[in-house]
Amino acid sequence: MNRRQLLCSAAAVPAAAALSAAAAQQKQIRITGLETDLLKRPAGTPYYDAIHAFGGENGSVVLRIRTDAGITGWAHSSFGMIPGGPKVVQTILEQEVKPVLLGKDPAFPRRIRAGLWQALEYQGVGGVAQFAIAAADIAIWDILGKSAGLPVYKMLGAFRERIPVYSMCGWYYDNDDDLSKFKRQIAAAMEQGYHAVKMKVGRYSLDDDARRIRLALDTVGKGKRVMVDANQVFNRNEALRRGRVYQEMGCFWYEEPLPPQDMEGFTLLAQSLDMRIATGENLNTKYAFADLIARKGADVVQPDNRRAGGVTEWMEIAALADAAGLEVASHGGGATNLNMLLAMPNAIYMETSGAQKMVNSEVAAPEEPGMSSEVSEAEIRRYKVG
Repeated sequence: MNRRQLLCSAAAVPAAAALSAAAAQQKQIRITGLETDLLKRPAGTPYYDAIHAFGGENGSVVLRIRTDAGITGWAHSSFGMIPGGPKVVQTILEQEVKPVLLGKDPAFPRRIRAGLWQALEYQGVGGVAQFAIAAADIAIWDILGKSAGLPVYKMLGAFRERIPVYSMCGWYYDNDDDLSKFKRQIAAAMEQGYHAVKMKVGRYSLDDDARRIRLALDTVGKGKRVMVDANQVFNRNEALRRGRVYQEMGCFWYEEPLPPQDMEGFTLLAQSLDMRIATGENLNTKYAFADLIARKGADVVQPDNRRAGGVTEWMEIAALADAAGLEVASHGGGATNLNMLLAMPNAIYMETSGAQKMVNSEVAAPEEPGMSSEVSEAEIRRYKVG
């Protein structure tokens, strides 16, 4: 064998391997099974926002979608409260979602979404039904990423390789009249390397809000940001009254001051204040977001990956916001949100509650194929019920 023949032979090996891999990816994959686990975690230390109490019993549903290619897609839908919620989602997944998915090719997520909407239309596709649809969609994208050997953000059309994050740490705590627990949480976030924190407002008086905001601003220091989140507690008049104070104090955004259904109220508030109005975590599907955006009721759009509808719906919501010149931030963190935000040119923040790996208050893109949405066997064994 001469030199030219040797080089041609050597080049043919990786080429053949690439062709083999491409052929494997082109082979149609079919969904063959759906499995769920119900998890329940014990109560912990209570903490609060303006209207909710957290730290009690909470649970989640782990979803696995099996395929004939040996690839499993994962999703994990959690409830911070409402102990019965996960069981309802599990029932919808096993009894209503599963028959739609079996035999389908996961390479058609929008077609699958249409089938799920049709199957669930009698009860509606909002609320816990949307939790189930979203989980299925996330698991399907996990399959697609693993099949292609790529993290999902690259399959969606990556825009960036890292995203700024903030810490949701400024809760209300029991026995904290001197705000020592509140201050300690914010100081800890600064020590971790965050450049921005979010805090709760609206549980008590405006004077109490101002006291907490002042302490938060002093604790984070110059050049850092403080966002405030009212969790739907105000009516229109009170939202505007307090918003003027938050704005004057220099808060970066004012989150969910009104109930989500008060679209007109959000419009009036956004017109009256210069600070960013952020909302969207309690909206279901792109149609609700399209209404909010058309009314000019928000500056920062905040989909939740359970209520908004998973990857497929999320990306369409982000595109609607981008076309309107609006920014996007996630409600919640984790790898699922990270993959989606990295593919959005208008994304500005991911919410977290203790990101461990940051550089300059940013987290880097995942490297593993898929959504990085697996739940460890140890966690499932520890918390599984039923």
